[in-house]
Amino acid sequence: MFAPKLNPNDKLDVAPVLIAGAGPTGLAAAMSLARAHIPVRLVDRAREPSPYSRAIGIQARTLELFEQHRVVKPFLELGHRARVANLYSNGQRLARLDFDPLQTRYPYLLFLEQSQTERLLAAHLAGYRVNVERGVELVDLSQGSAGLQATLRHPNGRDELLRPSYLIAADGAHSFVRHRLGIGFDGKTFEQTFLLADLQADSDWPDDEFHIFASGEGLVALFPMGGDRARLIADLPAPVASAVNAAESKQGPTLDECRALVARRVHHRVTLSNLTWSSYFHLNSRMVDRLRMERVFLVGDAAHVHSPAGAQGMNTGIQEAFNLGWKIARMLAGGAPERLLDTYHTERYPIERDVLRQSSMLTQMAGAEHGPMKLMREHVMPALAAIGPLRDAMRRTVSELSINYRKSPLTLERLLDGGPRAGERAPDARVHVIDGPLGRLPGVGCLYDLHDPGCFSLFLLVNPSGEDDIALAPATITVAHAIGEPDLDGLAASIETIMPNAVRVWRITDTSGEGAHSLTDNYGRTRPAFYLVRPDGYIAARGRAPSDVHALLRHCETWFGAQETSTERHVEREYRED
Repeated sequence: MFAPKLNPNDKLDVAPVLIAGAGPTGLAAAMSLARAHIPVRLVDRAREPSPYSRAIGIQARTLELFEQHRVVKPFLELGHRARVANLYSNGQRLARLDFDPLQTRYPYLLFLEQSQTERLLAAHLAGYRVNVERGVELVDLSQGSAGLQATLRHPNGRDELLRPSYLIAADGAHSFVRHRLGIGFDGKTFEQTFLLADLQADSDWPDDEFHIFASGEGLVALFPMGGDRARLIADLPAPVASAVNAAESKQGPTLDECRALVARRVHHRVTLSNLTWSSYFHLNSRMVDRLRMERVFLVGDAAHVHSPAGAQGMNTGIQEAFNLGWKIARMLAGGAPERLLDTYHTERYPIERDVLRQSSMLTQMAGAEHGPMKLMREHVMPALAAIGPLRDAMRRTVSELSINYRKSPLTLERLLDGGPRAGERAPDARVHVIDGPLGRLPGVGCLYDLHDPGCFSLFLLVNPSGEDDIALAPATITVAHAIGEPDLDGLAASIETIMPNAVRVWRITDTSGEGAHSLTDNYGRTRPAFYLVRPDGYIAARGRAPSDVHALLRHCETWFGAQETSTERHVEREYRED
């Protein structure tokens, strides 16, 4: 059983995908495409990367995706891990949420400056021979029956006319692309003005906990960055905010101003010193009314802006990029219908809408001085956090492990004995590899090490004893000889016919002995079974072999593959359902 070896030096003979904006979202989009060997142009009008860091929190799900892209290690080395969140009201702790029970290798929130995140992603991208073209600005674009046309202005003033396959707009909250296309950006601007500050914060708190304080004075949050460094976020009193707004100050708050806010709102000993950077920002909650307009796609801040509550913004953008990247790659490979690209909006728009709603509610609840929101903060939320299943749901929501596409048309769900459902994230697990692509020898490993985000992974789950699995069939044995038996070799060949060079097939089983995160623990007891994992790490289909194989082949042909061939029709007849 094998899938053809992919040559990383091969590139499809197509026009490059143009990505405008080299923040974390644009870099992630470029990584997703480059991994699938799609040519990319990544431009940013800024001549140098920004040294400042608005976004600092990297959630568990984003770290899992970084692991699958083989880039997580430097993030873990440089970032600071926070395992507990504390919420206070007027000095009294209302809730304590620890992340240790999360079923992931990353049960924490990783704090790292956005500038470092961008540097690490850009360095990884350079390994694919894709570099950020700095000082290059997208100044015009149009699209029609002749396709997409973009004008790039280089630092020397030279204009370049480009006809990209697609354009990914990752150009921020003031997106030129969004304005140029006249895409709505509905929502509201909150009345608060907030400050950000990076400084030294000395206290007796554990270094792996962060703290959010709400009071009649306003909101303060302190996030540990390691080495007694912290990120301070606070809203300003109305008179101060009015003065800042009237002056349109480019200068951030001073250390004394930060100290005064903390002294009034944090009923705990905290000594602030050594301010290294600070800034003001106005809070907006807005999103576009569509994520796609023909060959143009909006991602990240170009598509939505909202409160930093919950540390969701940058993570949402990165995961959008991974969702979109593989779909464009599949389309350009010539093996998928146009409607596959529409599922970017179908899948991601509801998630973005929920993130805006939740972050807005948390911001209003944290800063409420009276009324229903204060009641929610001080009485309802602590009661809910004390209920085990609800506390688990909170953890999974914050960490973004609960994000799923179960209602997506791209999912094929069949009932199994346990395991994640189609549309949910594919969890990691310890497995024994019986055989796989690229000459992989049998042995023990992790499922995440097997999955390549440049293609699909088809995992065939069999019993260790082999009683539910036939041995590798000699060339003389046909599917017809194994009626009633799950001929997994035939399935592998059929999938390769439908999606050539796009699937890696693995036959796996449990490792000997019991332990956490075993294949049975995380993928259920049904054997033999299949799980088809999308390039972005979500399950596209699952089912039993052989009874659900016909449905799997039809599903792959409908959404991910070339047109039906006579060979594929023959294989499907052999796999017909009883």
